[in-house]
Amino acid sequence: MFDFSQPVDRHGTWCTQWDYVADRFGADDLLPFTISDMDFPTAPCVLSALHQRLSHGVLGYSRWQNDAFTGAIAHWYASRFGCRVSPQRVVYGPSVIYMVATLIRQWTRPGDEVLVHTPAYDAFYKTITGNQRAVLSQPLERQPDGQWQCDMAALEAKLARPTCTLMLLCSPQNPTGKVWSKEELATMAALCARHQVRVISDEIHMDMVWDNHRHTPWSEVGQGCWALLSSASKSFNVPALTGAWGLISDAGQRQQYLEALKNQDGLSSPAILSVVAHIAAYREGAPWLDSLRDYLQANLRYVTDTLNAAFPGLGCQPPQSTYLAWLDLRPLGLDDHKLQHVLIHEQKVAIMPGYTYGEEGRGFLRLNVGCPRSKVEDGVKRLIAAIHTLRNPQG
Repeated sequence: MFDFSQPVDRHGTWCTQWDYVADRFGADDLLPFTISDMDFPTAPCVLSALHQRLSHGVLGYSRWQNDAFTGAIAHWYASRFGCRVSPQRVVYGPSVIYMVATLIRQWTRPGDEVLVHTPAYDAFYKTITGNQRAVLSQPLERQPDGQWQCDMAALEAKLARPTCTLMLLCSPQNPTGKVWSKEELATMAALCARHQVRVISDEIHMDMVWDNHRHTPWSEVGQGCWALLSSASKSFNVPALTGAWGLISDAGQRQQYLEALKNQDGLSSPAILSVVAHIAAYREGAPWLDSLRDYLQANLRYVTDTLNAAFPGLGCQPPQSTYLAWLDLRPLGLDDHKLQHVLIHEQKVAIMPGYTYGEEGRGFLRLNVGCPRSKVEDGVKRLIAAIHTLRNPQG
């Protein structure tokens, strides 16, 4: 029913991935597989709802606290995850990372430690340190089968530190693509409760979970004071509209967050097109999303199959979630910086180096496959050529 194979030229649209690739990679003329948005138009039902709202013509101050918005979120949780969400727990924010920053300030003090599993989404590091808190790293361990695990005993030792007052969880995890099992989440919830550590769970990739893996919302396991934050921006490719939402367990903390939103930051009126897009996506967008999910999984399999064929023994595997291939190139013994130089200056391609996400990311690449297959094929071809250049400098 939906065709994701047709390229859309995004040049000249003030697009971060295409028009501003030089900001991070130092060159303009690169084929980008970078920031985690997609090159696809959003769902037709979302576009239709936006057109209808724009045709009204009046774009005045609005509210998000209405049954249509909170009810759409509750409907999505019931239909996709079999979970009940109380609309009274829902809060709004301009973005997930804004909500993370606000709750870090609300729930911790300067100098406190915020625990994150690493390698981690680079904005986590920036948001924690930018608010004068310290990153407390809990490295994930890659198993022989390619999957990622958390050492729960080591985790508890860090949660027990007096200065550790918050765990910032990424579920599913970016960049590894790990899907936390319900048992793992329940164990972490109990440990956090035992040591009076509050939890923020960033679940923006919740709809992009593959194969037989299942996303378990933190609301299913959380104890004490916690927040679950998400948005339709990743799943339906609408981050430019801004807008996110969350669930905060404690009524008093929820009210304190909303007061900061309105009185401290002056954000009492939401981006109405974001509210409209969320309602349409969560009420009508499931068929489009299911078709997109099939396309993305095929792209991920293409990447890993092609690299494994080019380099026998590499053992790349598709991630358990997200449309971000997390490629372990360590068996090839490449120098990260030399690889980036060849990718950028010879192959004219931009792929995120793993060290962007912390020391544990060295030797990896994060390649965004949220695009037509033709672009993926071109990018993988250039990556393979770059690797051959480094491994065979004379040939």
